[in-house]
Amino acid sequence: MAESNIPEESFRLLKPALPKMLQTLRKFVTCESPSFDKPAADRCCSLIAEVWRRDSARIQRIKQKHRGDHLLITFEPGTSGSKSQLLVLGHYDTVHSVGTLRKMPFHISGGRAYGPGTFDMKAGIVQALFALKALRQSSAARKRIVFLWTSDEEIGSESSRNLIESEARRSDAVFVLEPSYGPEGHLKTSRKGVGEAELIVHGRASHAGLAPEDGVNAIHELAVQISRIEKWNDLRLGIRINADRIEGGTRVNVIAECARAMLDLRAGTLRDMRSLERRLHSLRPIHPGARLEIKGGFTRPPLERIVSAVLFARAQSLASQMNLKLSECSVGGGSDGNFTAALGIPTLDGLGAVGDGAHSAQEHILIHTMPTRAALLASLLASS
Repeated sequence: MAESNIPEESFRLLKPALPKMLQTLRKFVTCESPSFDKPAADRCCSLIAEVWRRDSARIQRIKQKHRGDHLLITFEPGTSGSKSQLLVLGHYDTVHSVGTLRKMPFHISGGRAYGPGTFDMKAGIVQALFALKALRQSSAARKRIVFLWTSDEEIGSESSRNLIESEARRSDAVFVLEPSYGPEGHLKTSRKGVGEAELIVHGRASHAGLAPEDGVNAIHELAVQISRIEKWNDLRLGIRINADRIEGGTRVNVIAECARAMLDLRAGTLRDMRSLERRLHSLRPIHPGARLEIKGGFTRPPLERIVSAVLFARAQSLASQMNLKLSECSVGGGSDGNFTAALGIPTLDGLGAVGDGAHSAQEHILIHTMPTRAALLASLLASS
């Protein structure tokens, strides 16, 4: 098939598939898969593997001890003998606990499909499945395509990060099926690096009335440090550091011996991420006798636009052939695409569902966009 015909042909094949896409989405959403519940996650993993196996893809189930198993699905076009690989990346775990379906059932209303995990991101997995069906029908794929569905993205990707990075290093490009942004379906061409740090202050306890001068108030020291840290925020550069949880002290009449703050960290570039971590670890106490301890740091590096630009331009061109206007955005949250981008692998995020309400009771997708988004993915995979 000529490259210029790929988007039109993909959409032609996928438009009639919408009812089957919704049937598959219902299956996936009604099989609950919270990140921390391994038995439930594994049931969902088995279901996804069973559905994908029908499309002659090679399935590898990567066992995990404490989290749901990961799925590595490989499609070989079998025509070109190409050694090149493309990676399609996503996760099947959700933030919703088992039982959420009772109060938040899967249902369709007003052109929207609702339910836990519809938007983030089981609809993306469905769209990828049908994109593969279109590629097989049209024989348009030229490279090996690896689909990696992980079980712990919502809780930091601790068990899957090495696998993600290993497959990314073998790939020419990475396409992330996280949901898009806004009702227009913006692709995510940059994401902030994300982290969490703990600032612990050690002081010295003493009687607040009889001998306050003998104590070192850890809460007072923590307050001064938080005030200092607050000044590091720079909206223009995308640097954000927020103390979002604090605790300390034992009783109102005891000088606080210990206090701590949990800090949310965000940075738009690797340079700013490293600078912020250095500043944190260079903090020194203000009150004599106080001692500081810093734990944690960034867990996801930034996805910088430079690694997305070429892929986004290609996606825009392909979308225009389907009479679609495609836009881009930068978001504060991280995804597994942050890991692949930090390796320098071209990475394009937000290729999944169009909708809203991620992680909420109103989570939903816009049904009519599913074939279009699947066609866009198929076109990107065929032309990359």
